[in-house]
Amino acid sequence: MGVLRSIQPSPLSDKDLLTLYQNEGKQEILAQLFLRYTDLVYGTCAKYLGNQEAAKDAVMNIYEELLQKVQLHKIDNFKSWLYVVAKNHCLMQIRQGKKMVTTEFDGQIVQAEDFSHLDGVLEKERQLNKLSGCMEQLGEEQRRTVQLFYLENKCYHEITLITGFDWNKVRSLVQNGRRNLKICMESNGGNPHI
Repeated sequence: MGVLRSIQPSPLSDKDLLTLYQNEGKQEILAQLFLRYTDLVYGTCAKYLGNQEAAKDAVMNIYEELLQKVQLHKIDNFKSWLYVVAKNHCLMQIRQGKKMVTTEFDGQIVQAEDFSHLDGVLEKERQLNKLSGCMEQLGEEQRRTVQLFYLENKCYHEITLITGFDWNKVRSLVQNGRRNLKICMESNGGNPHI
């Protein structure tokens, strides 16, 4: 929280800061916007998690999530959208906490030759192969911008500098590429959550 507290408030509206961050991808712009609603996020997390320390951790984790999520979503009302993100984050924390069941350690289980854990690894590899095949079906410009955005974690602004395309074209290529990948994955029985 200390890093966020050192950020100076901005006179710009939520919408202006949001657009600026989506265009430039500078973390300090998002920090200015997030700082306006840290009390809302903390309050939401404290309510759902019932623990002040867990709520503080959740606030920082949500901020980290926003660095990616804000670039991927069309946001009309940042405050309302952020509340939903915070609530969903807390609900996921609660669900994960319920799944963690403690059992007594049994050394025999560790020694067993059970390779069922490999099923998940193999399934993930199949999904990656399908995704790779679907990437090959994209046009050159779409494939390049999708690769830069999702695999190399470049923001739209960085992609415009690398490719020479204008910002709107980059945005369109990324969004259409994502949609085309999703369609391809679904039609090949793959995971549509791209």
